[in-house]
Amino acid sequence: MSIPLSKHHIKSINKALNYIEYHLENDLTLECVSKIANYSPYHFHRIFKAFTKETLNQYVARKRVEKASAVLLRKKEVTISELSLQFGFTSNSSFTRAFKKFYGENPSDFRRKGKGKYSKIRQVKSKIGQASTHFEAYVCDTNQHTNQMQSTIEVKSIADIHTIGTSCIGVQNVSSTFQDVLEWAGPKGLLRDPNFKMATAYYDSFKITAPNKVRMRACIIVDEPLNTDGDMSLVTLTKGLHIIAHHEIHIGEFERAWTELFIWMNTNGYKMRNEPPFEIYHNDFNTHPEKKCIVYFYIPVA
Repeated sequence: MSIPLSKHHIKSINKALNYIEYHLENDLTLECVSKIANYSPYHFHRIFKAFTKETLNQYVARKRVEKASAVLLRKKEVTISELSLQFGFTSNSSFTRAFKKFYGENPSDFRRKGKGKYSKIRQVKSKIGQASTHFEAYVCDTNQHTNQMQSTIEVKSIADIHTIGTSCIGVQNVSSTFQDVLEWAGPKGLLRDPNFKMATAYYDSFKITAPNKVRMRACIIVDEPLNTDGDMSLVTLTKGLHIIAHHEIHIGEFERAWTELFIWMNTNGYKMRNEPPFEIYHNDFNTHPEKKCIVYFYIPVA
């Protein structure tokens, strides 16, 4: 039975999720991660599963295999042994077993079959609980979308972007999470700022993660770091080189816009850094005469 989650629970789980994101090569035991969240292992296990719908071991195993699958398709020069070490597996054989359990085939076959069929690959259901999913966004088939959308693309270094918000798991929870952020920000006067903007950061790829498992962060942009409370937390989108695409598009065109931007990145020889891509909204599309969103897409690159 699922337990009710308080705002304090959610903030602690977000802290743990952020730690996992950047330490997949580490030994992410229940004892270790529960300390990050400041809970006992028993209580952390219960609230983590209530939030993510997975146990910690299931979540970590899925993240490791999904991240590795993206590298398999994107970087042919990376060996299976290197991937095994990079994503915290104790040996090549343990990596291969986990990968085959998740995708139904070993890493070498996955890499070979994935060539030219990125949008056709399907994940199999497994004991991890991952539902079948389609590949749509991050590692792109450059033969798709020959008639590209109109956009302005630039590559430049940006300063730190400070955000306040909270995470959710699954696209089905995005709207309510944004509503939580707005309800928190309203009484604090943040919505009255003439430069007020909202943003979404993506910690998973819709190409390799089922929509109901994708982790996103709904947030608002703030000029400088502020104190937070409840389930809200401060996260800085770090400075550095980014590909930035300026779009004026309908709601239904976001997927295609992201796909084409990643195609542009690959075609022009850029590599995405281990930071979340994000989008910043510059208007309320309901007030636009054509109901379009003015949005900037950002990919951190090297």
